[in-house]
Amino acid sequence: MKEIDFVSKSTLPNGLRIVTEKIESVKSVSIGIWVKTGGRHETAKQAGITHFLEHMLFKGTDKRSSFDIALSMESVGGYLNAFTSSEYTCYYSRCLNTQLDRALDVLSDMVLHPAFPEEEIEKEKKVVIEEMKMYRDSPDDFLFEEFNSKIFNGHELGRPVLGYEETVSDFSRQDLYDYMKDRYYPGNLLVSVAGNVDHDKVVQLVTEYFENLEAKDHDESEQPLPEFKPEDVTLTKAIEQTHYIYGRRGLNFDHKDKYLLLLANTILGGGMSSRLHQNVREKYGYCYSIQTFNQSYTDTGLWGIYVGTDKEYVDHVRELIKKELKQMQDEQVPEKELAEAKSQLKGKLLLSQESTSNRMTRLAKSELYFGRFVTLDELVENIDSVTAEEIQRFVKDFFTEEDFMEAILLPEN
Repeated sequence: MKEIDFVSKSTLPNGLRIVTEKIESVKSVSIGIWVKTGGRHETAKQAGITHFLEHMLFKGTDKRSSFDIALSMESVGGYLNAFTSSEYTCYYSRCLNTQLDRALDVLSDMVLHPAFPEEEIEKEKKVVIEEMKMYRDSPDDFLFEEFNSKIFNGHELGRPVLGYEETVSDFSRQDLYDYMKDRYYPGNLLVSVAGNVDHDKVVQLVTEYFENLEAKDHDESEQPLPEFKPEDVTLTKAIEQTHYIYGRRGLNFDHKDKYLLLLANTILGGGMSSRLHQNVREKYGYCYSIQTFNQSYTDTGLWGIYVGTDKEYVDHVRELIKKELKQMQDEQVPEKELAEAKSQLKGKLLLSQESTSNRMTRLAKSELYFGRFVTLDELVENIDSVTAEEIQRFVKDFFTEEDFMEAILLPEN
């Protein structure tokens, strides 16, 4: 049977979507309630409220305390967690398939009936501010935040998902309810389930919990991207190592060239066999860690190279990075190297299918970004169809030096 034969989708009358994938070979199930809202959907005054709200949904409901929520799944060997990104929020659980009812009951209660106790709001403000400090104390996280703010200067995507101390400190209980009313409506909700489950059973349970949630018409406001003007950033901090990013705006999720970038990214920085790792680390010993990153959003993306090195080596590392990019522009990737990069990508895809959590996430992102299930066969076919000529054509334009900026974090002294 084809992979798609195990995937089902339903939409409730109020607009809430349900997608499931039946995996008969496991005894577990992963459930996610996804909300199509993230840092980019906040006003400047609301910066960080999506992430703060994610924290607060674990602090109790009308009928459960925060301890009850934590114990609900741990007491049966499962777990609950959540995360927030620039474009979506996810509340998820993994448990035995016999505990599906319990997991959906708890997750739906959190999303539909949060209590937002005043004392918990004040405590959680301190927790989130400490989280901000933790990231600021991490040199690479600190530098990535500065890099991101420059790449999307003045745009909502340029703000940190955690927000700022001054905005988080000002959140009130009413602010949280108002934001939920504005963003947590059925058309923005998606329930994704992967594991040993029956689709009709999931639909029945989700209907019981969410059918009374009122539908709402909502037009997303336009967020035109400002013109990107590369501007190098140099910062200092009391650290030992120099951290360096060389990057640019990337491609959106549905860009026609996304598979070309995916393969170029793998060849350059996809592991220990990649060109950058072999050249910068193995040949010259200039770093411990060097890697590429590739992040896509609905309408844009980020791509670049990160390296941690000694300040004495920065000029050498910069020269080697640019040399590798230039070589990809001037010379086609050898067929053997391209075939190995394709095998690496396909192998990672297949290995990721061993996890019900990964499959639940893939289901949800397919629906959120494409409105349909993107099969492994389709992904593999698109990867296999890429040629060395196409990659060279693409990087000749994409690796243009004028489109890149660099961010450096140096030791203070």
